[in-house]
Amino acid sequence: MIFILCGTSDARELALALSREQLPLLASVVTPSAAERLEAAGITTRVGRLDQQGMIACLRELGCSAIIDASHPFAQEAHDHAMGAAAALGLPYLRYERRSLMYGQHPRLLVVSSYEEAARRAKQLKGSVMLTTGGKTLEIFAEALLGDPAIRLTVRLLPCLENMQKCHLLGIEQRNIIALQGPFSRELNEALYKQYGTQVMVTKESGAEGSLDEKVHAALDMGIYVILIARPQAFYKEYGAVYGSFEEMVSAVTAFNKK
Repeated sequence: MIFILCGTSDARELALALSREQLPLLASVVTPSAAERLEAAGITTRVGRLDQQGMIACLRELGCSAIIDASHPFAQEAHDHAMGAAAALGLPYLRYERRSLMYGQHPRLLVVSSYEEAARRAKQLKGSVMLTTGGKTLEIFAEALLGDPAIRLTVRLLPCLENMQKCHLLGIEQRNIIALQGPFSRELNEALYKQYGTQVMVTKESGAEGSLDEKVHAALDMGIYVILIARPQAFYKEYGAVYGSFEEMVSAVTAFNKK
């Protein structure tokens, strides 16, 4: 059994590619909706977050032979748990890493290294700020931006109950919540920016498969400031191999499984 962390839409596609090679998989996902999509394709799943000890227990119980980490580029906690569990059990760790995108120089593109720095820059710029970084770090931006009369904070995030509850607790008004699931086309991004009078858009460098290009280029072409949170540096190669395409990953796992 091969344990695969599926945290994105392209991770699901990777799981399907591996499944087509008749490789035995257990996909670990956070939400029931993600599990439903995988199970509809005949892939066994488990739902819920695992810490390192929980992952170790799960891997031991199922007799897993390898870990594939296809979680989101910003899911540092998941990466750490997976690498730690692999090291503890002596299992191969294989990381699928989305292709990074480069944007060069642009006067309205501000690249920062953390969520906190992004919140500080947005506070300096003021105006109508659209946050597209998800619900996990929402409190960082709410603390910095809510209550400033010169700022309207609009949040665009997944339409799950956890996110809606968090918005309510933080005091984000319903009229400033865009609860939609992507991917988003350039046209939809433009329409949302116009609807909310966006002057500053905050996002993270999640890679090509996250529709980042459409989001960033639409904003820059409309004269909107883009605050881009750079992808965190993770030292995957100290623990195992890193692959940037489905083909490379499928070949590697197939070869490993034949040993």
